Amino acid sequence: MLTICAIVLVGYLVGSIPTGFVVAKLAGLDIRTVGSGNIGATNVLRALGKRYGYPVFAFDFLKGFIAVKLSALIIQGGMSAVSSELAGIIGGICSILGHSFPVWLGFRGGKGVATSGGVVFGLMPGVAAIAGLIWIAVFQATRYVSLASIAAVLAIPGISGVLLIFGRLDAPALFYFSLGMAAIVLIRHRSNLVRLLSGEEARFRRK
Repeated sequence: MLTICAIVLVGYLVGSIPTGFVVAKLAGLDIRTVGSGNIGATNVLRALGKRYGYPVFAFDFLKGFIAVKLSALIIQGGMSAVSSELAGIIGGICSILGHSFPVWLGFRGGKGVATSGGVVFGLMPGVAAIAGLIWIAVFQATRYVSLASIAAVLAIPGISGVLLIFGRLDAPALFYFSLGMAAIVLIRHRSNLVRLLSGEEARFRRK
């Protein structure tokens, strides 16, 4: 039980590091006061450019990946009956929640796309690669970051479900994890969905 609590705490704390907020502060800007007010990589990219936006995305991605790998190490060190795969799922979900609801910023964080990508890459690298290609294709076709993110996240349960049916996915828990992760990200994108449906969502313009 203590080992599981450690995984939950470590996953949440790793995910809760407010990368976008810290990086923007170093540039002299409170990212919460500009654009969408979100601390994620997209808002940082819009406000401060690639020099700041890309590192934020990379670190947010790594938060999810690191949470999965640390969780597996903790469970191995604790000699628990829980598998390293399940430990990674627990730690990964907690890192997404930490990113979305960081205690340091009054539980107002990012939308979890980059961190979710890191978690999926840590658990199912092949699925993550396919989802990444879907993100790129939708973004290039529409220039909507939110739509590309939603499409990629929704694809992950579909891809993992097909792999499970054909015996290419080792654990059913990974499929159920992907459903939970997609639900979290979709809930965080509910305002984007409203704007997309009303035609008010901002496209990412080429410079």
